[in-house]
Amino acid sequence: MHSGAGIFFTDYSITPAALGKAMEERGFESVWAAEHSHIPLSRRSPWGGGAELPKQYYDVMDPFVTLTAVAAATTTLKVGTGVCLVNQRDPIQTAKLVASIDQVSAGRFLFGIGVGWNAEEMEDHGTVFTTRAKLVRERVEAMKAIWTESKPEYSGEFVSFAPMMTWPKPAQKPHPAVIVGGAFPHGARRAVRYGDGWIPLAGRAAYGDLFETVPKFHAMLREAGRDPESCPVSVFGATADADLLQRYRDLGIARVAVSLPAAKEDVVLPILDRWAALMRQAG
Repeated sequence: MHSGAGIFFTDYSITPAALGKAMEERGFESVWAAEHSHIPLSRRSPWGGGAELPKQYYDVMDPFVTLTAVAAATTTLKVGTGVCLVNQRDPIQTAKLVASIDQVSAGRFLFGIGVGWNAEEMEDHGTVFTTRAKLVRERVEAMKAIWTESKPEYSGEFVSFAPMMTWPKPAQKPHPAVIVGGAFPHGARRAVRYGDGWIPLAGRAAYGDLFETVPKFHAMLREAGRDPESCPVSVFGATADADLLQRYRDLGIARVAVSLPAAKEDVVLPILDRWAALMRQAG
């Protein structure tokens, strides 16, 4: 079971390069950068983590920029979007961003994606909340065509383009893993349909008991004719509990990621030290 960490990189957090170096030195496998383009002042959409939306959601930097800085400062640490809001990004340009960072990082990019929860935010990008999931699916399918074909084309309800030529292609073949975030069962179904992994959140009521939903997810994969190993589970927001981490390992969880605060080294580095020790204890 691999260990990772997710963070909202801001102008007041630890820098991407410093965090990447610190994580690599401590044996972490991956770092995950969150994304929000902006937060509208209208707050109709409830945040799943509580009543008050944390300041870091308003201040977070672009993940492709910060992860490129991490990649440049490290050699083995994987860099992932945790998660990229595909519903708010142009698929042709995003496909180029993914391929470019995968090349720059020598094949270390992990493409964590989500359909989003903030209706007001995505509406500013021209996205309709009720059809966002199908929009994301079409954009992912279109990006896969761009990454794998010399003259890709795509025709869907929301995404359509004639044959084109676009490079670079990703360093990883056929493309970086598309790891789909979301609760069970809807997020899990999306992962089964077009994902290379599933990201549930630990400790959120909407995500249920992972010891119940992960076996159900594995059953869904088998029913779809897929080997569960082809779509591993990454648990975000894991709790610092060695016994729980061992149970995750025994459940077949491929990766656990701790949520780091958007803070400086004096706060973040001790958390990394504790987690590195916990992961060793968990085996």
